[in-house]
Formats: sequence, C-alpha cells, structure tokens
Amino acid sequence: MNNTLFQDHAFGITTIDTGFMRPGFDASHLLVENNHAVYLDVGTTHSVPRLLEALQAKNIPVENVDYVIVTHVHLDHAGGAGKLMLALPNAQLVVHPRGARHKIDPTRLIAGAIAVYGEKTFKKDYGEVVPVAKERIVIAEDEHVIDFQGRPLLFLDTPGHARHHFCIFDERSKSFFTGDMFGISYRELDTPKDSFIFATSAPVQFEPLPMHDSINRLLSYQPEKMYLTHYGEVSNVAKLADKLHDSVDKQVLLTESFANSGDARHQLLFNAIMDYLLEEIRQLNCPLSEEACRKILAPDVELNTQGLEFWWDKSLSEK
Repeated sequence: MNNTLFQDHAFGITTIDTGFMRPGFDASHLLVENNHAVYLDVGTTHSVPRLLEALQAKNIPVENVDYVIVTHVHLDHAGGAGKLMLALPNAQLVVHPRGARHKIDPTRLIAGAIAVYGEKTFKKDYGEVVPVAKERIVIAEDEHVIDFQGRPLLFLDTPGHARHHFCIFDERSKSFFTGDMFGISYRELDTPKDSFIFATSAPVQFEPLPMHDSINRLLSYQPEKMYLTHYGEVSNVAKLADKLHDSVDKQVLLTESFANSGDARHQLLFNAIMDYLLEEIRQLNCPLSEEACRKILAPDVELNTQGLEFWWDKSLSEK
C-alpha cells in the first residue's frame, strides 16, 4: 500500500500522512501484527479519516486496534487521539505519566494552543480536541513493555523535547518510533548523499543536556531504523545521531550569541538558524531552490527560535 497518503515498510509498519500543515510534514505510523493494529502518533482531529482509511485498506476491523500510542501530547502528535478512540471500541490509549491528565482533560492544552495561534487558526488546524475516558488510558512508565500480539513494545522516558515524551522500541524490527526526540527530517530534502536532519527545540520544555542523553539512550539499543513523526523512516542512524548532537549544540551557541540583542533577538536568532540549516542543505547538494527550502523550514525555524528563547530565559531566571 504505497501512495501519497500511505507508505509501507518492512515488518508491518506503514507511514500515514496525517494531512496536517502540508504533505510529508506530519506522520502517524500503523503497526500490524496478526491482523491487529497499533497507531503510533495520530495527528489532529482532522487526521482521523485518513487513519481509518489506512486501516480499511489493510482489511483490519476497527475492533482489532489494540492500542493508540502518543509519544507526547503536543497537538500535532496527539490532538486526534480522543476522536480516533471513539471509532476504536477495544483500543487503549498509551501515554506518558506526565501527559495522561492532558488527555483526560485537554482544557490546558487547548488554552495554550489558542494563546499561541489564536482561536480561528486553532480550530482550522486542530479542530475539536476530544477527551479520553480515564479507564481507557494506560500510563507507560520508563521501561514499560506492552505485549502487542506477541510483539514486545518497550517504552523509554526520553526528555529533551518535552518532559512528557517517550520513544517506543519495536524489538521485531529493531526500530524506534521517536516522535520529536530524533529530530526533524523531511523526505523531500533527501539526496543521494544523505538525509537532512536537525533537532527540534520547540517550546516550552526544550532542554539541551537531557536531549543529548536521550539521543544516546536510543543509540544504546543499536536501532536499524527510526520512524519520525516529521517525517517517516530514516536509516543510517548513528550518523544522523551525530548530526543531531551537532544541531543541538549549534542552536544553543547561536542562542548564546544573540542573548543580549534586546528586541532584535528573535529575528536575529531566526535568521541565524535558517542560514545554518540552509547551509546544511547545500552541503547535501539538494536540488530544491533556496526559496523552496526556506518555505519548508520556516514553521520549524520559528518554533525552534521560540523554544530556544524560552529555554534561555528560563535558565537565566533559575540561576
């Protein structure tokens, strides 16, 4: 099942384009075993028809979805979980201990998103965020294991992007489903030379040292593939991890260099991060124009800039 919306990989793994923002931006992953299924990250409420379409294309009844797993509760990963659960009578929602209360009562998540985007944009991009009944939630502590049809799924607490983030190791495929913890890597920026990847420092819980530690913890399992929400399957994992470490350090250094720039700080930092990423893309001999690359990167660079500023200001206030 390979088309613009779905892409099959080995070991019963399918990348589903959730349709959020633009094509190839936001993925859900479907894991199939013994005609049963698990969703890993789900996009927004608007994504639910696509997720169910993928299930139908594989002739899997909704009663055979055992779990919906969200790596963390940011709305591009988990906003559609409540609506999806309404269509899956036997599924349980698996969530990080710090994120569970936000799925039971999403009021604070919604308020925070509206404060950032405005109510009109929030409704257009995310739709209604439906709560999940407490009795349908499984809280996955660090090193929790779910037996999915004889296929162990191991949950690792992985802070750095958010304190309510875990990654899931699928022993069968020797792969991780990484949410935002293994960075951002868009397939349209791939070249024969390598994949482009960078660390995401989006607000409000970016922490450089825990991010380094979490990347190293993932590597300790010697994974063969990573499945990113932004976006899809990547290999050559150790090399990409080195790039991620460099990306964290580079963005921290840029933040420090513009720390005392007053009202100009945000724009200066945005421009510097954009220039840094564009140079990385040029090194890969990407055939896309600079204008096209800027358009692809702009939303992430804006969020990274906000997250870095929030981290910097918070770290100063704690000294």
